[in-house]
Amino acid sequence: MKVLMINGSPHRKGCTWTALNEVAKELNANGIETEIFHIGIDPLRGCIACGQCKENHLCVFHDGVNAALEKMKESDALILGSPVYYASCNGALSAFLDRFFYAGNCFAYKPAAAVVTARRAGTTATLDELNKYFMISNMPVVSSQYWNMVHGNTPQEVMQDEEGIQIMHTLGKNMAWILKLIENGKKEGIVPPERTRKIATNFIR
Repeated sequence: MKVLMINGSPHRKGCTWTALNEVAKELNANGIETEIFHIGIDPLRGCIACGQCKENHLCVFHDGVNAALEKMKESDALILGSPVYYASCNGALSAFLDRFFYAGNCFAYKPAAAVVTARRAGTTATLDELNKYFMISNMPVVSSQYWNMVHGNTPQEVMQDEEGIQIMHTLGKNMAWILKLIENGKKEGIVPPERTRKIATNFIR
């Protein structure tokens, strides 16, 4: 089993990586492979609603989004990590995720969680934002004993957030447990629900 972890921070090994790495420690201790995918610092285009991804489930822009989609196809779960900018995830990650989720068809029934880092505030709003990607994609959302957040302005400060680090460890244990339940369920012949054709309406019809 493998968990793909998206590091949405411009800093490869900053606060967000530190939080994700603590989750990874618990997953690895439970025999689950992890990979932290850094979205990088190169410019990322937002979705232009061209619809081309409906044919091959890849984005027309050739950057990290398609690379992450290929990795997601081979992964059993997903964790998103984001710094908090203005009570929301950073702009590059938002552009990345809009295209990642819209183009891909490899998310349903894979457990998912979001992790956010902040100096002080805006974390709960950012968690709400990230969790909505999972909730529109048939992904079971994994929780911890408190909201999945750590506080600190540097990786060293993050490691001093004892409660935050404990939350990350609990999240890792909970995701490992759920992944093992799913794996054992498959062995017993329990399969995901049949996906139904989505009914799309708006406010005028």
